[in-house]
Amino acid sequence: MARLHRHHRHCISRTPIALAIALGFSAAHAQTASSETQLAPVVVQGRATPVASVSGWGDIPLALTPIQATVFGIEQARDRGAQRLSDLTSFDAAISDAYNTEGYWDYLTVRGFVIDNRFNYRRDGLPINAETSIALDNKAQVEVLKGTSGMQAGTSAPGGLVNFVVKRPTDVPLRSASLEWRESATVSGAVDLSQRFGAGEAFGVRVNAAAARLDPKVRAAKGERQLFALAGDWRLSPDTRIEAEIEHSRRSQPSVPGFSLLGDTVPAPADPRINLNNQAWAQPVVLEGTTASVRWQHKLAGSWKFVAHAATQRLTSDDRIAFPFGCFDPEPAPDGTYYADRYCPNGNFDLYDFRSDNERRRTDALDLTVSGTLRTGGVEHLLSAGVLHSRVTNRFGLQTFAFSGTGNVDGSVTDLPANPAPNDFNTDRDERSTELSLRDAIRFDERNTLWLGVRHTRLQRESLRNDPADPRPTDYSQSFTTPFAAASHAWAPGQLVYASWGRGVESDVTPNRSRYSNAGAAFTQTSRQLEIGARGSADLLEWNAALFDIRRPRLGDFGPCDVDDSCVRRPDGEQRHRGLETGLALRLDAWTLRAGAQWLRARVAGSADPAIDGKEPTNVPARTLKLQADHRLAALPGLTLQGALVAESRRQALPDNSAQIGGWSRVDVAARYDTRWGGTALTWRAGIDNLADRRAWRESPYQFGHAYLFPLAPRTLRVSVQADL
Repeated sequence: MARLHRHHRHCISRTPIALAIALGFSAAHAQTASSETQLAPVVVQGRATPVASVSGWGDIPLALTPIQATVFGIEQARDRGAQRLSDLTSFDAAISDAYNTEGYWDYLTVRGFVIDNRFNYRRDGLPINAETSIALDNKAQVEVLKGTSGMQAGTSAPGGLVNFVVKRPTDVPLRSASLEWRESATVSGAVDLSQRFGAGEAFGVRVNAAAARLDPKVRAAKGERQLFALAGDWRLSPDTRIEAEIEHSRRSQPSVPGFSLLGDTVPAPADPRINLNNQAWAQPVVLEGTTASVRWQHKLAGSWKFVAHAATQRLTSDDRIAFPFGCFDPEPAPDGTYYADRYCPNGNFDLYDFRSDNERRRTDALDLTVSGTLRTGGVEHLLSAGVLHSRVTNRFGLQTFAFSGTGNVDGSVTDLPANPAPNDFNTDRDERSTELSLRDAIRFDERNTLWLGVRHTRLQRESLRNDPADPRPTDYSQSFTTPFAAASHAWAPGQLVYASWGRGVESDVTPNRSRYSNAGAAFTQTSRQLEIGARGSADLLEWNAALFDIRRPRLGDFGPCDVDDSCVRRPDGEQRHRGLETGLALRLDAWTLRAGAQWLRARVAGSADPAIDGKEPTNVPARTLKLQADHRLAALPGLTLQGALVAESRRQALPDNSAQIGGWSRVDVAARYDTRWGGTALTWRAGIDNLADRRAWRESPYQFGHAYLFPLAPRTLRVSVQADL
């Protein structure tokens, strides 16, 4: 859990970021640039020419690698109105929601597994913590690797890996400014400026600034956000380049908690405009962060290259919310009923005042990599070797989780008393890891390649509760090796078939609490994936398909767990996800069509708990379909009509599968109009998300030991204009 906020009522036009936007827009009229400065849209499914560093195979295009990944480009995100990471779930069938709500950080599910915000995120290839709001304004693209990622990351949850690629200085001048409005009254503006200068244009700089006044259709969720990012490079010689960049972002907005089951019943979808965090004393969640990096690239003899890359990330958050959790029902008398993981049948819930201020998270990383090509006889080796050292430091203060009163899902109870006094301790954590990696793509001929990779990780983790009287320390070290192997065959130009096998590792420890008889015991959970895939492309068509089988070990608590030494944490079976993932992109004259589908069979197997053994995991749809269509009107050059369909099957709401939410579908429509005014290229965009204003439960995460239900967002209109010189 975590929440934050301090409500600021400054007008957007008075903020420093807004001033930068105004100045940047004015500067845009001072110069012109060729149309080559515009970022080209990246195909949704990442099957053709895009390169994704998250793949671990350097500059090899995704179309030639034995993996499945998606590359989201900046223009694509703008056309579809994407403002945050969770908005990208509309594009790819393998990616879906996992406790995504207004005013909080984003979670993603990939191939049915919730990826870990602490270990499954990268920024330009280096590890970051995603327990924050990550702005997209200064990102050139977002890459999502699908499947286990042990070769790319030391410890990570199975399912996938996310990498944010930062915008860098362009070769030609860039002047771009945008303004957007969306319902109910959210207004945002941004500038993107780039310029080269100096002898031979050896120096480059790029500035991104953005600000928004947030006022979504959900009630009691007004807020604000700002971003300022600066990136520069220095081309010391044709063989050497130094890059440095820094970004600072801040988001302040009340978060929106989920609804839940009412007793044993899944209720009808609620009004998505209701915010149960609507007490007069509710404060916003404040997510603030600064990230900076330096990268030195040097070409060695032949095709070899050396890269040194260092980064630091410092996050601060105030996590605050009026939080619904469980319910006590006085019926039946005389003892009543306590619903520990849901709300009461009449819609009541227990409301808690949760506050955890000044949470500090820091991640530092240094990566040294050498890569190049080596020939042995008639065989070509694309080699890469590296070492990554990272350090994580998390510090927390006292927190509050105190009963405030009884609320109701209709949002009518808004006058409960605050209870802000701290009443609980938190746990500080430290981690240090060193990872050694080696990869070799062995190319036998034009058609056949063997892909081998291995990563060895040495890890040390410590935790200490900030209670001097009961610190409950844990301290453990582990080392493990995660291999990857694949073989690919190009049976025709642009057509590839492959088979791959890989591992991923998660590290966990039994909490040092008195109820555990094995407190402090460390566990290594090794996931395994088998995948068979194929992809191809022609002039008008791109396609891909993959069969995958992922097995992830589970941990469980056994015993009464209600008194000292009554509980044991130990392995408890596995979660197995087997599925088929397909994608298609087709261009026919004025039409561009994209489609993706996933069929997934996810089950818990081998558990000692008969209530969950053989059951589906919660919040995982078995079938997903996502379609996008663009049509360029010949009668009005520059106008493109766009449409999208998202459809998902039912999701389980409880671990024992005794309650489900139904499947749903949503249609979005949009239009883009490209024109020129003088020397300025203008792009007008308009869209309506959830055109039919469909009411449905969008997702059903079982989190914090509680079942939650989140509705589809209501129909929302958005309009924007972008000016490029």
